[in-house]
Amino acid sequence: MSGSETEETKDGTRDGTADEQGPEGTAAGTATATATAGDPAADPATDPANSAAPASDSAAGPAASAELAAGERLRDRLTWQKLTVLPGVLALVLLGTWLWFRDAQLDTITRNALAGDIVLLRLRDHVQMTAISTFFVLIIAIPLGIALTRPLLRRATPVAMSFANLGQAVPSLGLLVLLVFWLNIGQNTAVIGMVVYAVLPVLANTITGLRNIDPGLTEAAKGIGMSSLGVLTKVELPLAVPLILAGVRNALVLNVGTATLATFIGGGGLGDLIASGITTQRMPVLMLGSILTVALALLVDWLASLVELVLRPRGLEGTS
Repeated sequence: MSGSETEETKDGTRDGTADEQGPEGTAAGTATATATAGDPAADPATDPANSAAPASDSAAGPAASAELAAGERLRDRLTWQKLTVLPGVLALVLLGTWLWFRDAQLDTITRNALAGDIVLLRLRDHVQMTAISTFFVLIIAIPLGIALTRPLLRRATPVAMSFANLGQAVPSLGLLVLLVFWLNIGQNTAVIGMVVYAVLPVLANTITGLRNIDPGLTEAAKGIGMSSLGVLTKVELPLAVPLILAGVRNALVLNVGTATLATFIGGGGLGDLIASGITTQRMPVLMLGSILTVALALLVDWLASLVELVLRPRGLEGTS
């Protein structure tokens, strides 16, 4: 009897404690449930930050991967040898030339030929003529090459190429002298002659690059609804970029060389130093003009090669 009474007493005590805490526990549970239901931030499933995070991660993932891949491709193209070897050689050559001139015993005629800022002024004129002439070559030859590959003007291609060939069929010095009869002496005449002389490589490469595109690619682009302008800008021109840039590179080097002849029609440039060295029979002046001309031509060709590598479409990386 004593054991049964003890168990009944314990059961009664637990029941009484539960009855005393029942309303408070129920109220606390109800408040907690209400707070959870009423506060969206408390629910991880309905938290806007949590729901937006996967979407933003999924959107940023492909973009970041594309940027990383593009950076890796650019690093693969622009190797350290490509970026440093030629500029380093040119820097050493120019440094050696400067050291030689600093220690050389120059006579009065040589010093007068190189006095003041003459060298810098001639170099500036040379670069200016090269840049201006190349700019006009681009705005003439590339649009003309595009137009000559369209059905409307395709038959005029032989005539246009014949006129473009005249520029290089005539010797460059003879071409400049002929232009003097129609125009006047000076830098503007020299720039016009340089444009006529350098338009052929860009025009020929533009036409060749656009004509060598697989017709199936253009037909497929038209089949998905692209307009003629869309096919040209998104399919044809990107595929023709390597050849067009090769023509531009040739035109730049041609213009650097042709600009030295501008001295014979009063155009200035580094040709003044070369002509002065020949006339006065001063080898240092002749060497300086020649070295600067060669260094400028190599530097321009190097810069053009870097631009060609950067602008080459990703799909043509395996082609030469």
